[in-house]
Amino acid sequence: MANSKLSIGITGGIGSGKSHISRILSGHFAIPVYDCDKEAKRLTASSGEIRRQLAELVGAGLYGDSGMDRQLLADYLFAGPEHAARVNAIVHPAVLRDFSAWAARQAGPVVALESAILYESGLRSHVDYVLFVDAPEETRLRRAMRRDNATEAQVRARMRMQRPEQCRRLADFVIDNGTADDPALQEQLKNILQTLMHTP
Repeated sequence: MANSKLSIGITGGIGSGKSHISRILSGHFAIPVYDCDKEAKRLTASSGEIRRQLAELVGAGLYGDSGMDRQLLADYLFAGPEHAARVNAIVHPAVLRDFSAWAARQAGPVVALESAILYESGLRSHVDYVLFVDAPEETRLRRAMRRDNATEAQVRARMRMQRPEQCRRLADFVIDNGTADDPALQEQLKNILQTLMHTP
């Protein structure tokens, strides 16, 4: 990165526990983590330029007094793959600019970025290393069903849209989060961070 900080991208399939790993990095290792999903939602609600571009794309009714009509956006996105590409072309560059500015404000030498679509969004080229969070499919399924109050069919449909095995092969490090055992996860992360920082 231009600001010379070491940057780590955190990714993984649905239900793998990316956010849990982010919380450990932030809480146990004091490494600030940028949550792409949360920040993208903030930017689409607060950025006048993004609001203008999305409204031109989706329709004038996208934003009302109560904020964004997320169902209207979802209907547009699922109408065709080219629609998602158009929305992403507006949102992803804004997220990248926001992440870069955020990273430059952080005091420590290491920052992290959590994104389920790290490769698809183009963010991979803006982090130094990728940490892939892994867990067995059935574990991921149960977690996602519980977290989102979703049916098995709904979660499996979302799983089919992802490419976790390809992302796993491209990653620099893999975290085994099959049991969500914090001491074991902390040990794995400590070893990875020591490798990255070249400390014994």
